Amino acid sequence: MNRALLFSGQGSQYVGMLKDIADKYSTAKDKVRYAESILGYKISDICFHGPLETLTETRYTQPALFLHSAIIMDLLDERLPFDAVAGHSVGEYAALYASNVLSFKDALKLVALRGELMFKAGEIEPGTMFAVIGIDDEKVEKVCEELNKNGNGNVVVPANYNSPGQIVVSGSAQYLRENIIAFKKAGAKIVKELVVSGAFHSPLLTPVKKELEQAILSVPFRKPKVPIYTNVYAKPSTDVNEIREALIAQLTSPVRWTHTLLLMKQYGINEFIEIGPGKVLQGLVKRTLENVLISGIDNAEEIVKYL
Repeated sequence: MNRALLFSGQGSQYVGMLKDIADKYSTAKDKVRYAESILGYKISDICFHGPLETLTETRYTQPALFLHSAIIMDLLDERLPFDAVAGHSVGEYAALYASNVLSFKDALKLVALRGELMFKAGEIEPGTMFAVIGIDDEKVEKVCEELNKNGNGNVVVPANYNSPGQIVVSGSAQYLRENIIAFKKAGAKIVKELVVSGAFHSPLLTPVKKELEQAILSVPFRKPKVPIYTNVYAKPSTDVNEIREALIAQLTSPVRWTHTLLLMKQYGINEFIEIGPGKVLQGLVKRTLENVLISGIDNAEEIVKYL
C-alpha cells in the first residue's frame, strides 16, 4: 500500500491544539520550549489557551500549525513509513520538514517570517478570501477573469483549488465584497467570506514576496527522502531547485490541491493520513477521491495508535 502524509493548513487551528501531546510526552514539551527560544514568544500559551482571536492571527497561526505537525512527526519517527508528502499552503513547510528537506529551525524561522509578512501584506493592501462552493473550476476562473478585466487595478483570483466544486478566491477586499454576487449569478450555491488577514495566494502579496524569497534562498535545502507534491506544480518532485522555486512562487500562486490529490491517486497512492490539527484535509480527500483509506493524527490518543 502506498501512503501519503498530508500536512494541515491555515483554518485547521483550534484553541487547545498540541496541549495533550506536550502534557504526555516530555520530548514534545522540550521541542515546544526550543521553538519558543527561536520565535521569541510563548507560542504554547497561544496554542493551549488562546484566545481564538489571537490564534487566528496569521503571524501566530502559521508557526502554531507547523509546530503541531512537526512534533507529531518527531514522535512517530520512523514508525510511520510513507511514500509521498504534500502540505496545504503553510503545511508545505511541515511536509518539507517531514521529508528531510528543511531542518526544524530553518523551517520554523521561514514559517514565522511568512506569517509576519502575510499579516503585513494585509495591512499594506487590504484583501480577503471567499469560499465559492457548488460550481465548476472553469466557471470560477471565468468570473475572476471578468472581474479583473473591469476592476480598475483591483484583483480577484482563484487561490485554493480545494476539491471538485470548492474553490477559494482571493482579492482586493472592498472590490471582492462588492462583486461577490457575480459568483452566485454563475451558479455558486454558497459564497462565504473566510476569517483571514489578507488576500493569500494572490498578486496582492507581491510587496512582501522578495523578503520571503531572500530568506528561502539563504537556507540549505536537502534532497527529499520521498517525493513532495508542491502546491504550485501539483506533481511529485525530488529536485531541490524545483522545490525551492515552488516554495517561493507559492506565496502569490494558487494551491492546486485537487490536482495534487488526483495525481497522487493516479500514481498509486491509496492511503492518506493528515498530520496536524483538525480534519480539513481528510474532508477534501473524501470529496475528491474514491476507494482510498483516510485518517488523521492530531492528538496524543491518535499518536499512541501508531506507537
